[in-house]
Amino acid sequence: MAGSGSVSLVVEAARPLIELAIAEDIGPGDATSEAVLPADLTLRGRIFSKGTGVVAGLPVAAAVFSRVNPALQFTACVRDGDGVCSGDLVAEVAGPGRGMLAAERIALNFLQRLSGIATLTRTFVDAIVGTGATILDTRKTHPGYRVLEKYAVRLGGAENHRMGLYDMVLIKDNHIEAAGFITAAVERARAVHPHLPVEVEVKDLDELREALSLELDRIMLDNMDLEGMRAAVRLTGGRVPLEASGGISLERVSAVAATGVDYISVGALTHSAPVLDLSMLVS
Repeated sequence: MAGSGSVSLVVEAARPLIELAIAEDIGPGDATSEAVLPADLTLRGRIFSKGTGVVAGLPVAAAVFSRVNPALQFTACVRDGDGVCSGDLVAEVAGPGRGMLAAERIALNFLQRLSGIATLTRTFVDAIVGTGATILDTRKTHPGYRVLEKYAVRLGGAENHRMGLYDMVLIKDNHIEAAGFITAAVERARAVHPHLPVEVEVKDLDELREALSLELDRIMLDNMDLEGMRAAVRLTGGRVPLEASGGISLERVSAVAATGVDYISVGALTHSAPVLDLSMLVS
């Protein structure tokens, strides 16, 4: 489970997203609830899981209810990172009925989305247990949601790749093409950013040989087939960590891990995760 410092950063990153969600969904007011519910009505809501998965985003959901009406009391019944099954109670909310129903969909949208990412991530992680490889995410996140979605990945048991373009040098095919060759690109990057880790993407063994001469922090094997990865692992001999990337599916990930690579980056964790279905019942 992520530490408290990490959680506070996630909630802060979520605040502008919560404001956008309130503006687009509630707008000037919840017309239905304001017409149907007495202003002084108090309700108790119970959020249940309708599927099997990993919960992520409870502090964000709590922040949504609190922002819509500070009198709403949110109580988590599980922790972020916990597994749940269909019918499990995830959280309870108590307080003013109008505010609760106005906030319901926004809170569930955050919670379902982040829990879906954590759930898919856990599935990938479980698929390579015992291989020694580590699952990584990518930058293929929804705009504005990177901190939240990478938090959900961690809750699923994987590790984060770079947060953005600023905290690591990752020299890919377009950079190499523009620079002329790998060595030139690496030399230029190190001259400008001597303290950042450097990773280089290679597509074949010839490029790998060039990369191995440069004392890199990591080398990415881009869209190599399984035999190519095995050959790359043999050639590298443990000198530099290797990362497999490109089209990694759940059906293929265990075979990729078995090649001996150190890391496997999976864009699908954030760009293709289905939501974990949750619902709130009120009384």
